[in-house]
Amino acid sequence: MTTPATPTLNPRVIALAHYAGRALLENVLARHGATFQQSVTLRLVAVAEGPVDREQLVGQVVDALKIDEADVHAVVEELVEGGMLTTESTLLSITDTGRELYRTTSAETAPISARIYAGIPAGDLAVAGRVLSLINERANTELAAMAGPAAE
Repeated sequence: MTTPATPTLNPRVIALAHYAGRALLENVLARHGATFQQSVTLRLVAVAEGPVDREQLVGQVVDALKIDEADVHAVVEELVEGGMLTTESTLLSITDTGRELYRTTSAETAPISARIYAGIPAGDLAVAGRVLSLINERANTELAAMAGPAAE
């Protein structure tokens, strides 16, 4: 019996790692009645140093998740209606309830992340971070090029 070779980084390897990690996060979020999209959106407001402009937040989530702007607006409304965010004019702020959800889910996922990354040398993590950042940058460039002609 032979040991399978370590795969070279490729789209499938990246996707498998992403979806495995996302499944773990979604499991934690589901216990609290939250979705992945809500978590990403709430985090951006939670880590901000004050109120966040709604359109800037929507743009950040669209950029991060590559989903439609209308879908992000719907997620923001879910968070407002659920008492996680408050809105004043065009500004959004996190509520105590939203901050508690963010803290709780972050605390529950931290030990899972620690176990996943345990024993991986810091140098390997740094290389992986650089490579994945470059892949992300190039993919975003390709997406922008695809959107260019359609926007004209």
